[in-house]
Amino acid sequence: MSTTWLSAVVNGRKIRHLVATRSTLAEFLRTDLGLTGTKVSCELQVCGVCTVLVDGVPVSSCTYLAVDIDGRDVLTIEGMANGEQLHEIQQAFIDHFALQCGFCTPGFVMMTKALLDQIANPSRGDVEKFLEGNICRCTGYAPIVDAILEIGSKLHEETAS
Repeated sequence: MSTTWLSAVVNGRKIRHLVATRSTLAEFLRTDLGLTGTKVSCELQVCGVCTVLVDGVPVSSCTYLAVDIDGRDVLTIEGMANGEQLHEIQQAFIDHFALQCGFCTPGFVMMTKALLDQIANPSRGDVEKFLEGNICRCTGYAPIVDAILEIGSKLHEETAS
C-alpha cells in the first residue's frame, strides 16, 4: 500500500499525517483523526451525508481523496462548535427540530455553513437549490429549510446592525 505525508489544517488545528494514497477523506477523518461526526452513506457522492468544507467549499468526503487536502483547510462538523457552545447553525437545527435520527445532519449543517458564507440572507429558493444534493429520510425538509432561513435572517440582522 502506497502512503504519503500530508500537512493540512483540520478544524483550526495544524496536522501532519501519514496517509494511504487511496484513502478517502471520510476514511481519513473518521479512522485516522477520530472525527466520526462525518458520516458515510451512499459512497457515491449523491446523498450529501459526508459533506465537509475544504477551503470553504463543500466536498463529498466519501469520494474526495485524503491526499488532496495537503496544504488546505478542512472544516468538519466537530469544528463548528466552540467547545461546548454550539454554532448558531447547529442551534437553529435543534430549535426547529430539523433532525430526527441525526445521520444526515452533519452534512446539512456543513452545506448550510457554505451557503451562508456565500449568501448572508438566502431566500427559500436559494436554500432549496443549494441543498438539493442532500438527502434526509426522517424529517422531511421543511424544518431544515426553516432553520436555515431563520439563521440567515438572524446573521443578516447582526451584520446590518
